[in-house]
Amino acid sequence: MRRILSASLGLGLLPRRWRGSDSGAGTMGALLGAGIGLLLLAVESPWWVTALVAAALTGLSLWAVQPFTADGADPGWVCLDETAGTVVALVGLGGWGWVAAVIVARLADIFKVLPGIAAAERLPGAIGVTADDVLAGLYGLAVGWIVTAL
Repeated sequence: MRRILSASLGLGLLPRRWRGSDSGAGTMGALLGAGIGLLLLAVESPWWVTALVAAALTGLSLWAVQPFTADGADPGWVCLDETAGTVVALVGLGGWGWVAAVIVARLADIFKVLPGIAAAERLPGAIGVTADDVLAGLYGLAVGWIVTAL
């Protein structure tokens, strides 16, 4: 059960099946997060519902990935953290701000050049696996709100 959840309902396992590599699993998790965000947007959920979903996914990530983080490992197929981080980026957003938030969150997670993201990833266990993606999501959220304000 934890393996399927950690792989964002199995999406993180697809790249290995398709290409023999875990490369791209994080993007699969981010796509699920964007899909969740689109669903919440389509049903016109208030911002706090998206925030609750993001908090729930973050907590689920901390719990589900814990057994797979022995010796500081962050298995490539684990992508629930990317799902959570993407939903964090979408709190209260729509339109171009929503698009900008998704893009910035994903790029911030991939390249880890923005302040604190690489350090968050070095935290121990499930906290490190999840924290860098949530922080990347917060960067995306900030950019999304700036785009929305403009």
